[in-house]
Amino acid sequence: MNTIERRQHIVKSVARSGKVAVSDLVTEYNVSAVTIRSDLNFLHQRGLLIRTRGGAIACNRISPELSIDDKYNEHAEIKKKIALAASQLIEEDDAIILDSGTTTAELALCLGEFKNLVVMTNGLNVAQNLTKSLGVQVLMTGGTLRKKSLSFYGSQAEESLSRYHFNKVILGVDGIDLDVGITTHFEAECVLNRKMCSAAREVIVVTDSSKFNAVGVHKILDLQDVSTLVTDDGIPDDIVQTLLNYGIRIIIAE
Repeated sequence: MNTIERRQHIVKSVARSGKVAVSDLVTEYNVSAVTIRSDLNFLHQRGLLIRTRGGAIACNRISPELSIDDKYNEHAEIKKKIALAASQLIEEDDAIILDSGTTTAELALCLGEFKNLVVMTNGLNVAQNLTKSLGVQVLMTGGTLRKKSLSFYGSQAEESLSRYHFNKVILGVDGIDLDVGITTHFEAECVLNRKMCSAAREVIVVTDSSKFNAVGVHKILDLQDVSTLVTDDGIPDDIVQTLLNYGIRIIIAE
């Protein structure tokens, strides 16, 4: 089998099974791992599959990006329960980062009882929801506003994070996948999210269960880098077991 034929077979395998692993392809085609990685990179560059750590996934596994209005309407009651559960992880005198998003915006509404809390956010909607919380000092990252998600991004936002250190970052995500990790749709926001995680001691992910086995285009971090996950009882069993194996704390919102 020549290179062209092998690559055609790989595309068909990914389309059929949804994902492939480098190790399996090495065995199947009796070639080196370097050759398979080259094949996958070639096919990724042409949009025929999505390269992941250790393999590739089919393009149709990429979830669509919703507008902020659509996100508010999707699983609204579940997001409120997740937000309430996540608020129990925040302590008086904490300094935290609240990522942009609809679940984190709901979380912002749960912080009104705190007497001394510092919250930095890149979410315009998140900051708006904090305005009536008198005990919360609100810091904005600044940057360029992305109207579709009401989030700020860019070098100014990234630079602002370098001047602070936080106890916790609470991150909303577009996708969680065992093979790919934690993902989002917008590259510049992904870069900012990574800097948020680097600026905090603890990474807390808040997401409803519809995001599991969904994949955004841009990877934020590996699952192993998450400290705590707050979600609902729709989380798949295989993901629960994997997260527990990584030592991640899982909180199911009632």
